Amino acid sequence: MKLSFRLLYFYICLSLLYSCASITYVKPDEIKVADNAANTSAKLLYQRIQVLSKEGIAIGHQDATAYGVGWKFSSKDKFKNDIDETAGFSPAIYGWDLGDIELGKKQNLDSVSFDLIRNEIIKIHQKGGINTISWHINHPETKGNSWDTTAVVSSILKEGKKRKLYEKWISNLAAFFKSLKTENNESIPVIFRPFHEMNGSWFWWGAQHCTTEEYKALYRQTFQLLKENGVHNLLYAYSPNALNAPEEYEKFYPGDEYVDILGIDIYNYGGDEQYLKNLQHDITLMRDFAALHNKPYALTETGNTHPENPKWWTEVFQPGIKESGISWFLLWRNARPSHYFATYPEEVSAENFTEFAENMQLLSLKEIKKFKVKATAQ
Repeated sequence: MKLSFRLLYFYICLSLLYSCASITYVKPDEIKVADNAANTSAKLLYQRIQVLSKEGIAIGHQDATAYGVGWKFSSKDKFKNDIDETAGFSPAIYGWDLGDIELGKKQNLDSVSFDLIRNEIIKIHQKGGINTISWHINHPETKGNSWDTTAVVSSILKEGKKRKLYEKWISNLAAFFKSLKTENNESIPVIFRPFHEMNGSWFWWGAQHCTTEEYKALYRQTFQLLKENGVHNLLYAYSPNALNAPEEYEKFYPGDEYVDILGIDIYNYGGDEQYLKNLQHDITLMRDFAALHNKPYALTETGNTHPENPKWWTEVFQPGIKESGISWFLLWRNARPSHYFATYPEEVSAENFTEFAENMQLLSLKEIKKFKVKATAQ
């Protein structure tokens, strides 16, 4: 009788395990990513993104656990973030920025310490989440920030007068990427999204401040320099801003051999109606481009700058991304009541956000951790 009970218990546990988790076994050598020397962890992350893209849309948030509206990180809080405080679940995707790391500073341009970013990336990886990194790099010549639009790209390309400085900056960036390790010294993979929104005019690498070929060379040479610095735990993402013309998406594309994931950044700057049109139009163009190039794709930055509509999430954002095929969307940071892009408790659309999440059956951290990809014998 006791044996039968144990067997029954075993089968119940086994059934629960398989109903709650999905494990995909792959041969890493058969997974092709942009970096031909990419380590196994990067390849497994790429395959995992492919799996997740078939399961639904994952939710992401920039600097989610570093701060929110009215609070900053404290070791006493257990993985606090505004999404969880509002809707009871944590994001699946976590965005970080490494601006100022090239200068050897201890904090990034948003006053988040690089030690905290590193620790949170490790923690998120261990929890089954995914990390994506942008780089608001400073101006190599004027000592200004990313928004100093003095032309400079040609100066940091090969043979340029600021090339040595740029190589030093890349070595600082590379040191951070290589420091992302588990307790077992296993490399942690991240998605790197350099020189984003290049079709806009607000960054020094933007379309009005360098030629298209210079931009492509900058992206490609940065990719190569990171490889030469021994960085092999990255997946590379390409993300223009909202498109002024359909041809802009392909115009700056550095090539399939340099890109793993396609993205686009679209914010609600022109009002709800225009934003909805931009989402539907531009994501469709990106989806078509992704199909031709066999790449996963995502809404790599987004958010609402017009928080007057209490039903914004279900009336505007939901129809904009529903059945779009995006792997995830990343809401930008919640800095303060006058500058936020997600929601937070008692914010005007907080209740509607919860309804939206339920309608879309968003993939949260709890959901995506069920989908695992592991290496099998070669």
